[in-house]
Amino acid sequence: MNATADNATPPQGNPARKKALTAVAAVVVAAGLGYAAYWALVLNHFETTDNAYVQGNVVQVTPQMAGTVVAINANDNDHVQAGQWLVRLDPTDAKIALEQAEAQLAQTVREVRTLYANNRTQGAQIALREADLARAQADLQRLQDDVTRRQPLVASGAVGQEEFKHATAQLAAARSSAEAARAAVLAAREQLASSQSLTEGIAVDQHPNVLRASARVREAYVALQRAELQAPVAGYVARRNVQLGQRVPAGSPLLSVIALDQVWVDANFKESQLKNLRIGQPVELSADVYGKNVKYHGTIDGLGAGTGAAFALLPAQNATGNWIKVVQRVPVRVRLDAKELVDHPLRLGLSMEARVDVSQTDGRMLADAATAPQEVQTNVFEQDNREADARVRQIIGQHSGAGAARTAVSRAGNLPAAPAAGALALAH
Repeated sequence: MNATADNATPPQGNPARKKALTAVAAVVVAAGLGYAAYWALVLNHFETTDNAYVQGNVVQVTPQMAGTVVAINANDNDHVQAGQWLVRLDPTDAKIALEQAEAQLAQTVREVRTLYANNRTQGAQIALREADLARAQADLQRLQDDVTRRQPLVASGAVGQEEFKHATAQLAAARSSAEAARAAVLAAREQLASSQSLTEGIAVDQHPNVLRASARVREAYVALQRAELQAPVAGYVARRNVQLGQRVPAGSPLLSVIALDQVWVDANFKESQLKNLRIGQPVELSADVYGKNVKYHGTIDGLGAGTGAAFALLPAQNATGNWIKVVQRVPVRVRLDAKELVDHPLRLGLSMEARVDVSQTDGRMLADAATAPQEVQTNVFEQDNREADARVRQIIGQHSGAGAARTAVSRAGNLPAAPAAGALALAH
């Protein structure tokens, strides 16, 4: 029995089990090779992240002057147009200041007109003084001839001594009168030169006094317009925290306007993913609010100047004994297609998934340079400046008179010119 058992052939393995294990191993190897090929051909050309959020410009509407709210024309989630008034403050004080400034401008224009009129008056005074001087010089010459003619006759007794002294006294008086007339001419010309220095070479509306009063009118007019707060851009109202009757100081945020057609996405990629990213690479995004069926298409627009931790309220202090390396993330801005935003609008802060095609490497590296800055501006407030200028021109035109359009040069051309300093001495 024992010998028979020892000489027996050992049992063979289970062939079915071996085949099954071989098939499983082949499937695993094939799957690994397939995934490796898929990674090399497809996944290796993409960088993805689900740490992406919608961002946009939050334009705050703040008053530039303190006041009491008397009207509100917008609520949260309302769509407003650029230039539409949103909040109105009590304009009483601003109206009073504007009326005072306009009255001061009108008075200043009339006072400046008086300066130009004085130039003409001074010109007439010079002509009058010169006529007086000519008459005094004629009398002086006549009396001088009388004294010269009588002086030889005194010795012969033809002319009495008393009569000669009387003629001499008249000559001295005439000489004093001529000197006085000459001084009056010099004084009139100096006064004309002084008056012309205030108006020479400028028109009424360009006079410094008028310009100063005009600036005050513009300031008061703009202050009155600022009592009505306008929307700088078109968008949706958010975070309205102002109520009727509230006294608001200058610079306090009352509400915000968000232009949802100009949003972008900040995709926070790991620092290890940045080496293959380039400006201009295409990005495919999806929003959780719409699901995977809605796809957005954009391009990389720039790279943040620092990681999120660098600008945190409490930045990390890594120079400590207990330190654990944490992979940092850098925000990458993605510009979205405006047409797709119209069909499927987004809201600020929504979560996004971004998938960047890094196969295009002809662009610049994000760390080298950023794209050219995009200018953001509004022309809503230019209308206030134009209306203020028109109001100033209207007031000046109403109080300038018929001859206001003439320049000071043409005015001065009709007046006698002031003599030079070396020509002020008149000959006897």
